[in-house]
Amino acid sequence: MEDPNMYDFETLAVHAGTEPDPLTGALTPPIYQTSTFVFKNADHGARLFKGEEEGYIYSRIRNPNTDMLAKKMATLEGAEDGVVCSSGLGATLCAVLSFAKSGDHIISDSVIYGGTFSQFSEELKQLGIETSFIDTSNQDEIAAAIKPNTKLIWAETPANPTLKVVDIKAVSEVAKSKNLPLIVDNTFATPALQRPLSLGATMVIHSATKYTSGHGDVVAGIVVGSKDDIHHTSEKMGHLGLNLGPFESWLLLRGLKTLHIRMQRHSENALELAKFLKGHPKIEVIRYPGLESDPYHEVAKKQMSAFGGIVSFDVKGGIDAGKTIMNNVKLCKLAVSLGDCDSLIQHPASMTHSTYTPEELKMANISEGLVRISVGIESVNDIINDIDQVLALI
Repeated sequence: MEDPNMYDFETLAVHAGTEPDPLTGALTPPIYQTSTFVFKNADHGARLFKGEEEGYIYSRIRNPNTDMLAKKMATLEGAEDGVVCSSGLGATLCAVLSFAKSGDHIISDSVIYGGTFSQFSEELKQLGIETSFIDTSNQDEIAAAIKPNTKLIWAETPANPTLKVVDIKAVSEVAKSKNLPLIVDNTFATPALQRPLSLGATMVIHSATKYTSGHGDVVAGIVVGSKDDIHHTSEKMGHLGLNLGPFESWLLLRGLKTLHIRMQRHSENALELAKFLKGHPKIEVIRYPGLESDPYHEVAKKQMSAFGGIVSFDVKGGIDAGKTIMNNVKLCKLAVSLGDCDSLIQHPASMTHSTYTPEELKMANISEGLVRISVGIESVNDIINDIDQVLALI
């Protein structure tokens, strides 16, 4: 399409990254379901391998469908380029290894997705990369954690599962003062609600399994940033074999066309559910940055256009009460992941964040009674009624 700066986000979500097929005129791009590509001649193949000419060699390295998806997400995030990976954790690993190697140190917020926490605390450790888990909402704590061998700062906002909101601009200022890249996991907000690069972040990653897909039928990850940074990230992706297949990329291109509409509905429903839960006699703490009473409301309001589709709450009665809720919902489905059209409910301490020790859960403010709901796009009245009927059982 023409200059993307000419168009609003909603238009870019539909049109960016794709054009009618030049061969057939098909509006929807074809699926390039192939492992390899034929060269015109030996010199053509040699030029492609040397990087002297643009083109395709092998789908582990590049594929037209993954290129379209990377271009679309980069456009939506306001980035120069992007790379597509086989999962959110694959994207995380490729992004980190673009900047850090054995003997280096990285800084991460202590409140992040459980799989990311495990990757940082276990797998990166085995690779010789040390991670300090801190509170990145505290600039003094960030500054104190920086070492001579620190290579990057990692933040996830809103964070999984507590919905902690990190001031991206404030963290980026600390990072820039020390010449460090800031990588932000924007999975919960998506570019429909938040654009970390415009707030000073260096790179953005997504578990595209979630809202990017929106339909619970793809596992994928995406990284966007500058051309130079993404070049390094793309090399890591190819060397590690973390590429996404063309069909999955095609599905994500389809899902992104409705991202703005879905995120609006997710956010509206989540806010109404949060309002219902606020002050409910069976709820100890309600966590949703869209509520004016939420401790992160002001920061969220400053950097987000709406507050997303995740609601977390601490129920009175702890883990037993939480189990009662999860075992008796009728509309909501007991499942991990998030961002689907369906409402999903789960227990972080025993499920997505079970890799945390009791001490680490406490540090991250994840209680045994914490329940997380990924609010879907169903009738909000039906969602509220479902939660209301299970709360009555406690």
